[in-house]
Amino acid sequence: MLGIYRNMGIGLAVTGLVALLVSSSPALTGLIFGTPLKWVAMLAPLAFVFFFTFRIERMTTATARMTFFAFAAVMGVSMASIFLVFTGTSIAMAFFTASAMFAGLSLWGYTTNRDLTGMGTFLMVGLIAVIGASLVNLFLGSSLLQMALSVVGVIVFAGLTAWDTQRLKSEYLVYAGSQALEKLAIMGALSLYLNLINMFQLLLGLMGERE
Repeated sequence: MLGIYRNMGIGLAVTGLVALLVSSSPALTGLIFGTPLKWVAMLAPLAFVFFFTFRIERMTTATARMTFFAFAAVMGVSMASIFLVFTGTSIAMAFFTASAMFAGLSLWGYTTNRDLTGMGTFLMVGLIAVIGASLVNLFLGSSLLQMALSVVGVIVFAGLTAWDTQRLKSEYLVYAGSQALEKLAIMGALSLYLNLINMFQLLLGLMGERE
């Protein structure tokens, strides 16, 4: 678990630094978000996740770790736009809130004696529903629906944080002592990283003050 949180922490730091660097450069923000390249910036993280998920078994541990950090950097480029839309105070408040929620839920998932396995299917269905409804709302443009989806999304990713933590703890007991353990730590870092990032973005959309 220490390896998972360490990889996740480095990934978050990379994302934050890249987002700050891009957002502080008018030339870069204009090039990326003022042209069709914005679609590349938006969709590239998703492509990385699919590539990473399907190729990790064939990667060495070092390659998997570098791919994760490259993904974190690409995510930073994508997230640079939030600094152009929201105030710095709003961003800090949303990240602090998301981090506090994540820490509490991950700790609970790690220490609870309750079996959270049954939550997995329910949470995945909820996640698919939120993604599908969000795509529909791109065409509808309903602010009320977007608010409802953000609230439901926060609940789903909060549940996934606890569920993923318990799942990773169980997988450690299975793979302890094997070479697969280090790759498991990287995949685990990716899962928890995505939970925190998504909670942060959804909370920012709910409570963020726009520039």
